[in-house]
Amino acid sequence: MKKGIIKKFVVLAVLFALPIIAYLFFASGKNNFAKLPVLTEQVSDISALDSEQSLSFKDKISIVAFFGTNLEGLKGNTFNLDQKILEKYYEFNDFQFVVILPEEAREEAEAFRKEFSGISKTEKWKFAFGSREEIQKVFKSFESPHKLDDAYTPYVFIIDKDLNLRGRDNDEDHGELYAYDSRSVAELNNKMDDDVKVILAEYRLALKKNNNESKSILKKQ
Repeated sequence: MKKGIIKKFVVLAVLFALPIIAYLFFASGKNNFAKLPVLTEQVSDISALDSEQSLSFKDKISIVAFFGTNLEGLKGNTFNLDQKILEKYYEFNDFQFVVILPEEAREEAEAFRKEFSGISKTEKWKFAFGSREEIQKVFKSFESPHKLDDAYTPYVFIIDKDLNLRGRDNDEDHGELYAYDSRSVAELNNKMDDDVKVILAEYRLALKKNNNESKSILKKQ
């Protein structure tokens, strides 16, 4: 009889404790992922590069690509990026897709944009042009482990409104994840999409907090 009572008590204790343990686990996880880690502070801005309109990383959440001169060969990369990431966030005013290219890629860039205009909101794409030295300077400021090959890399980056490069500092596959491979649908879908959501949520929470604080100050006055 005693053994039966003890067994029931243990079962009830486990059933009661499991939800609490699960809650504490997820609560701690939420705190860990409340912000997307800053991997590089104060990257070089692109305001000095040539573009159709004034272009800067400042006050924007930027997806940044260095796509070189062979844009014809990058249709797969761009399609992956557009379908898995960009089209979900084009409506946000503080979100932009920036493609940094060498000067000689201007005509190809325009043809590239026109070709994609039927399946993407290419009017949201921002092209910045510069010399290879200027492009290398911007890229080098990211301090990533990746390299440019003739002004090209398949990896795309997230730069925040304060010109910081964001990514993961404890990724299960890479350790520090500075950029996302535009050739990989899985990486864009499973990692980059999640990280863009996190940084957008981070800024929304900050904006909401500031608005609430402003309202509170006005009420006191």
